[in-house]
Amino acid sequence: MIKKYTCQNGVRIVLEQIPTVRSVAIGVWIGTGSRDENPQNNGISHFLEHMFFKGTKTRSAREIAESFDSIGGQVNAFTSKEYTCYYAKVLDTHADYALEVLADMFFNSTFDDEELKKERNVIVEEIKMYEDTPDDIVHDLLSKAVYENHPLGYPILGTEETLNTFNSETLKSYIKERYTPENVVISIAGNIPETFIGEVEKYFGKYEGGKRTETEMKSSFHSNRISRKKDTEQAHLCIGYNGLKVGHEDIYTLIILNNVLGGSMSSRLFQEVREQRGLAYSVFSYHSAYQDSGIVTIYGGTGAKQLDVLYETIQETLDKLKAEGITDKELKNSKEQLKGSLMLGLESTNSRMSRNGKNELLLKRHRSLDEIIEQIDGVTMQGVNSMANSIFTDKYSLSLISPEGEFPKGLI
Repeated sequence: MIKKYTCQNGVRIVLEQIPTVRSVAIGVWIGTGSRDENPQNNGISHFLEHMFFKGTKTRSAREIAESFDSIGGQVNAFTSKEYTCYYAKVLDTHADYALEVLADMFFNSTFDDEELKKERNVIVEEIKMYEDTPDDIVHDLLSKAVYENHPLGYPILGTEETLNTFNSETLKSYIKERYTPENVVISIAGNIPETFIGEVEKYFGKYEGGKRTETEMKSSFHSNRISRKKDTEQAHLCIGYNGLKVGHEDIYTLIILNNVLGGSMSSRLFQEVREQRGLAYSVFSYHSAYQDSGIVTIYGGTGAKQLDVLYETIQETLDKLKAEGITDKELKNSKEQLKGSLMLGLESTNSRMSRNGKNELLLKRHRSLDEIIEQIDGVTMQGVNSMANSIFTDKYSLSLISPEGEFPKGLI
């Protein structure tokens, strides 16, 4: 059972008690990411995420790390296009201590100039490392192709140029603007009493922030082609189609369609591209859902000379899927896979904390397991087939990184 509580200042707390475990996961979720940036401050959400670990008024960066190591806990953070999360997982006996350290990082980080310089260099190295992994960059290029100049097309890490403009004042100003109480969710899951909500409120229930400014541009899907010439062993190809937004009523129909297409080892793309033709080691599809849009992405990496054949095989697989539809067996298996991954995910306090935090932040609602299973079971073959024909059209975006940088022949 999920308990929800809204503090006087607007901070939301969601707590799920799991008495059968001995751990507690605590996540501080903020509804801000690269989507809320502009060309001048691109990368600031991710930079801030790093800087929260670099020292507070009473703890050094080393002491923050030792705080969790000394109790056998874990602490980490991540930034996405639409949210940032700082989280810890500890034994239930250390929950109060973990909460205090997270609150100290959130409210009392100093953003020291020396630490800023060091961390700027660290992120520049992270960008360089990312540049050395074309199978990652090609997905960023696809976002750029789909969203053009909209912030959803920006890289989460930012650029070396933007990073060089950040200072203590820039970061504090962004926090005041985006880390506002109504934009924050504290999610807790594990062996913890309901009274822990009161402990969270002591730290997070009284602070004030600037009024959140609603400057978000609505995103829309564009059909573009982007290629980059790079000295690589393989050609890396991404094809993106217009998907569904977070919380869409047909989201489970799309998840099942994606699973049949390229979401598992028994999927059509994996079987056709890898198992039957041996064209790629890695081939898959996935769906990214944002607050007002989504992308279905197909990725494949193959030898540069086989790029044309890979592209043709993907298109043939899509054509066959649209023409013949999915089978009874595929529908049944995908439903069971989806239910299985859902159930297995619920065995971890971290994944429950994440699920509840995201649901509260993006949807402001929490479906029970029975409701979700009912929705999955309600997906029909007709619904999946209809969606395949509406999504996999001639309107798509494509990104490519290869030694020649030349698009595949037969490109529609």
